[in-house]
Amino acid sequence: MRVIPPNSIISASFSQSIADMKARATSAAQESVTGQHTDLTKHLGGRIGSAMTSHKALADIANQRGLLSIRAGRLDLAQQSLGGVQERIAGLEVRMLSALSMGDRPGQDLVARDAEAALRDTFNALNSRHGDRFLFAGDQTATQPLTSPDQLLADIRQIANTATSAADFELQLDEYFQSPTGGWLTSIYAGSATSSDPDAVTATDPAIVEVISALAVMAISTTSNNIALFDQNPDIVAASAERIGTGSTALVNLRADIGISQERIAKSRESLDTEEAILNTVFNSMVGRDQYDAASELKQLEAGLEAAYLLTSRLSNLTLLNFLR
Repeated sequence: MRVIPPNSIISASFSQSIADMKARATSAAQESVTGQHTDLTKHLGGRIGSAMTSHKALADIANQRGLLSIRAGRLDLAQQSLGGVQERIAGLEVRMLSALSMGDRPGQDLVARDAEAALRDTFNALNSRHGDRFLFAGDQTATQPLTSPDQLLADIRQIANTATSAADFELQLDEYFQSPTGGWLTSIYAGSATSSDPDAVTATDPAIVEVISALAVMAISTTSNNIALFDQNPDIVAASAERIGTGSTALVNLRADIGISQERIAKSRESLDTEEAILNTVFNSMVGRDQYDAASELKQLEAGLEAAYLLTSRLSNLTLLNFLR
C-alpha cells in the first residue's frame, strides 16, 4: 500500500487555503474600490431581483439623460443660429427706410450690400448641423437645407425685371416663396417641409421665409442692378424693409418657442437627477460594501497570505534528517 507523506497532505491543505484567501483578497480589493459586493447573488440572496430592477431603472435613467442631452444640444445650436440671424438683420429696416425717405442713393446701396451680406450669413446659419444632422432640414436631416444664395438673388432679380407693376411683383414674389411649385421650394430649399421631431424648426418656417424674402429684395435694390421697377416704385423696397421688422418680431416668437422646449428639457433633467439619487440610495443600501471595512479585510488577508506562503515554504523543506537535527 502506498503511503502519502504527511507533509504532502499538509501542503495540499495549505494550497487550497491559499487559493481561497487569494480569491477573497481579489474580491476585497475590488470591493474597497467600487464600494459594492462582488458576489451579489451570495450577498443578496432572495433580494437579488429587487436589486436588478433598481439597476435597470438606473440604466434607463442614464439612457434618458443621454437622449435629453442630444435634444438639448440641438436646441441650443438652433437657438444660437436664429439668434445670430436676428442680430445680423438688426437695424437694416431703419437704415433702409431712412435712406429711402431722404432719397440717399449711396446710402441705399450701402444698406443693400449689407442686406446681401446678411442674407449669405443667414444661409450659413440655417445650414448649421449638430453632428451629422442638419438642424433646419426637416426630416431630411442628411441634406443641406439651403442651396446657393446666388441662385435666390438671380431668381428675385428675374422677377423684378419681368414684373409689370408693383402689384405684379408682390404677387410673383408671394408665388415664389409660398407656392409648392415656387422657386423657394423647388430650387432653394432642399430639405423636407415637415419634421417628425417636435422640437425641430425648418427653414420653411414663416418667420424665416419672411426675413429671407425681405433681405433678397433689399439686396437687389442697388444702383448697379438698374431695376427700373424699383426706381419707379421705391415703396417695394420700403415694404421689404418693413418686413425685416415683422420678420424679426416673428423670430423672437420662434426663439421663445424653442426656449420653452429648452426649459422643459431642463426640468426633465432635474426630475431624472432626483429619481436617480433616490434609486442610487436604494441600490447602494442593497449592494453596498463599506470600503474601509473591505480595505481592512484586504490587509488581514494579505498578512495571512504572507504567513501561509512562509509556512508552506518551511513545510516543503521539512525532512526526517532536518527534523532529527
